[in-house]
Amino acid sequence: MTTPQGPSNDPWARPGNQGPLGRPPTPGEAPTQQLRPGGGRPQPPPPGAHPPQVNLPPAAANTDAQRPPTPPPPHVPEDRTVSFGRPSDEPEKPAKKKKRALSALPILLVVIIVFSLVLAGLIGAELYVRNEANNKIASAVACEVRDQATASFGVTPLVLWQYLTDHYTNISIETAGNNIKDAKGMKMQIGIKDIVLKDSGDSKGTIGALDATITWTSDGIKETVQNAIPLLGAFVTSSVTTHPNDGTVELKGMLDDIVAKPTVVDGGLELQIVSFNTLGFSLPKETVQSTLDDYTGKLTKNYPLGIKVDSVKVTSDGVEAHFSSRNATIPADNTHPCFADL
Repeated sequence: MTTPQGPSNDPWARPGNQGPLGRPPTPGEAPTQQLRPGGGRPQPPPPGAHPPQVNLPPAAANTDAQRPPTPPPPHVPEDRTVSFGRPSDEPEKPAKKKKRALSALPILLVVIIVFSLVLAGLIGAELYVRNEANNKIASAVACEVRDQATASFGVTPLVLWQYLTDHYTNISIETAGNNIKDAKGMKMQIGIKDIVLKDSGDSKGTIGALDATITWTSDGIKETVQNAIPLLGAFVTSSVTTHPNDGTVELKGMLDDIVAKPTVVDGGLELQIVSFNTLGFSLPKETVQSTLDDYTGKLTKNYPLGIKVDSVKVTSDGVEAHFSSRNATIPADNTHPCFADL
């Protein structure tokens, strides 16, 4: 049986949590060493002795452990510049680009406005010139054929450019179909190309090509023939029937039956009598033919601009003829009044 050992009398064997006076050290108090009588420097502990232990207060020992972690630095996007304190001497490129864009905006608006005004002016001038040219050409044709007419220019090039250069490339003209001069029921469709306007005394310019298609209805032929033979016209021709197979036109009346064939003669259109039968009324064939020739000659010959008949055919409802002219001269004002306003 061992006897428990009591506290040692050796001051160096004192527990490390007590001070020199036998009490625990106060927080923040530095450990003290026992000085032996006589002064001098403290002597090191004898061999085998334990060095005095210094215990820090619990609050001091856990200070570092209880300290909250340092928050990470704030995230700064790459396209932004964050500066603290003195600004950087490096220029801010995005700000300069934005400033340049804002400074160029008024210039861009001015350019757009000017362009819009110029475009609006060109469109207005184009519409005005196109309308004036259409009206003048339609008026000239209406004056010549004695019927209403319409004219139109092609989409390109602009009529304004054609007007400035006095060179018109493509014009289409169409009459109402009431009559051409005294020929009733006759309609004309004209295509004109390569018009060059140039005053030279008795000429206003030239026309490169002119092609026209004229249609003459059966009713128009009947009315025209009746007007061609005064007093007897209604008795000679009361109905008109076309025969496309043999290219003839039959004119029946109360007193006769005439079969005629439309033919191109000397650049004009004639109705040549193929057969002539009278029903109890004596009328010489030659007299009827001469009367028809004189009347149709006035209708289809002596057109201006050198227009002549190229071909003619009989259809189911009338007669169709093709007219043309090449390198024609536009007459001056004093030679043809219908073209005075061109």
